[in-house]
Amino acid sequence: MQRVALINSGCANIASVRYALLRQGVEVDVTADPERITSADKVIFPGVGSFDYALEAVQKSGVVEAMRSLSQPTLGICLGMQMLAEGSAEGQKQGLGLIQGRAQRFVDAPGRSVPHMGWNQLNPQGDDPLMRGIEPGAYVYFVHSFYLPPSPYTIATCDYGLPFTAALRQDNFWGCQFHPELSAQVGAKILSNFLAL
Repeated sequence: MQRVALINSGCANIASVRYALLRQGVEVDVTADPERITSADKVIFPGVGSFDYALEAVQKSGVVEAMRSLSQPTLGICLGMQMLAEGSAEGQKQGLGLIQGRAQRFVDAPGRSVPHMGWNQLNPQGDDPLMRGIEPGAYVYFVHSFYLPPSPYTIATCDYGLPFTAALRQDNFWGCQFHPELSAQVGAKILSNFLAL
């Protein structure tokens, strides 16, 4: 049975992600211990809340250095994906720099409130294994005010008044701006795809 390290950043929606992984039949190790993270088969980095606060929490635990050494498949979820990037307009701290890009804030507009909250549609790009079997227009669940613009690393977009990166991959690092653990069968399929990498 493969072991998944679920990084405990102190501000993440750990319980929902853990239960979604347990339903996939894997061993889940909720941890901030660098050695347990680097020895896992897969790593998941969830996050909710404030960019700077979450980064400070993982920096204190030594998780940042461990993550920079990872060669196994690693998935950032929501704020976790943004923290993998170079930075965010939300905070002053530098991100981990494991994927290119900086998160920007949605601008309030008629018919587009911030945060972007609720179900919206994916538009897969290319043929990345994380998106295997996910049809264009599949619905997933979002809760976020900041986003990464589309880039060469984008593997799925979503539209919320403008196109933004819904999922990406750079080397062994994947990211989902949406919450696969809250996205019903589509989210379960994406987690299954990640575990099969």
